[in-house]
Amino acid sequence: MTAVLTERYGSVLLVTLNRPEVLNAVDDSVVEGMALAWREAADSAVRAVVLTGAGRGFCAGADLKAGRRPDASRPAGGLRATFNADMLAMAALEKPVIAAVNGPAAGFGLSLACAADLRIASHAARFVPAFADIGLVPDGGGSYYLARLLGYARAFELLTTGRRLTAAEALGWGLVTEVVEPVALVPRTLDLAARLAGRPGLAVPLTKRLLAGAARAHLAEQLEEEARAQEAALGAPGRAAARAAKIDEMKR
Repeated sequence: MTAVLTERYGSVLLVTLNRPEVLNAVDDSVVEGMALAWREAADSAVRAVVLTGAGRGFCAGADLKAGRRPDASRPAGGLRATFNADMLAMAALEKPVIAAVNGPAAGFGLSLACAADLRIASHAARFVPAFADIGLVPDGGGSYYLARLLGYARAFELLTTGRRLTAAEALGWGLVTEVVEPVALVPRTLDLAARLAGRPGLAVPLTKRLLAGAARAHLAEQLEEEARAQEAALGAPGRAAARAAKIDEMKR
């Protein structure tokens, strides 16, 4: 069975973690499958990505029962070669990534969901840090993304107390943008991805790049980055036609 499935819907790539019997827990096959999926997602014909899990789970985190890699006695080395490489490849995508969280997102699965640009959850979704429960710290960028999404205090509480968020609580905390019925989750997320993919020119990828750098930049640096991005946006294919269409719309 293929551990990570990909399917094209026009310019949208649907990536599905496919180990439903273990709630899509991550073993070597998933690590390797995600690497291939992000490589496919980098194709210029793909303008948006949806990430979800097969069955009733999004991702239960690392598969603790899976065989250990030869370098597993050196955890940092194992992370660098597996989770970290996949997360960096995902972050390098200059196109929107939307997580359709269909069930539990635990441990690394929570980090994976938080690495997306947007998250839509089904009512069955649960957000479970899990790391501190077994005496570990966040990995997969969990500390990075949760601090930015929730702020320090809420990220600290979530990651250290073992608190679990329901879909409704995650919506209240701003961790997800929408909660829908399970049957509507993937269609709704694909629809949003298609709308983002259809935005004219380079507006969406350049905005993603600006937001990614904003937290590390001083105002003067960010203003300069905006000016550079605007120059690129002005010359992008389809931008002039979109501007003309907007002007015509405003005249009506």
